[in-house]
Amino acid sequence: MVDALIEATARILVKEGFDKASTNRIAAVAGVSVGSLYQYFPSKEALVAAVIERHQREIMQMVRCELAGVLAEPVDKAVRKLVTVAVKAHRVDPRLHRVLAEQIPRVGELEKLETFNRENFTLFSTYLERHRDELRIDDVGLASYVCVTTIEALTHNAVLHYSTVLTDAMMEALIDEAARLVTGYLKR
Repeated sequence: MVDALIEATARILVKEGFDKASTNRIAAVAGVSVGSLYQYFPSKEALVAAVIERHQREIMQMVRCELAGVLAEPVDKAVRKLVTVAVKAHRVDPRLHRVLAEQIPRVGELEKLETFNRENFTLFSTYLERHRDELRIDDVGLASYVCVTTIEALTHNAVLHYSTVLTDAMMEALIDEAARLVTGYLKR
């Protein structure tokens, strides 16, 4: 029942938006009574929070799997892989991702988003620390912030706002250019 409620919430958010997602509507789409919904979730915001958590868990599972072994890669290859994985992560249900990105501030789930971003930041910092002798950077924390923020901004905007006009070839070119940008910043 919990999964059905979370899935119904996600479908409504994508099709109709946050404002039209009421607990009554969610219960009806899930095929349960509103009383049953309230046994598991105290509010619409709690349901949206559960959707956010599920979506981030799916993305992080994919990211961890894709990036296994990246710490041993040379800088050029590792950065390209990180950018490619960022694009792939944003392609995990992009319509839902867009709605959640717009709704997170309303729901107060910024702390969970920060945990998600902190994990990406930690991975990147660990990589930079291990390859410090190949890099021109002095401050690993600042460099990690600049790189992760740049990659996130580029991939988020490309996939969520321009994916309908970007061909696969254009997306590959974007990955190449973003990797070149970040690598150029990092390397001696």
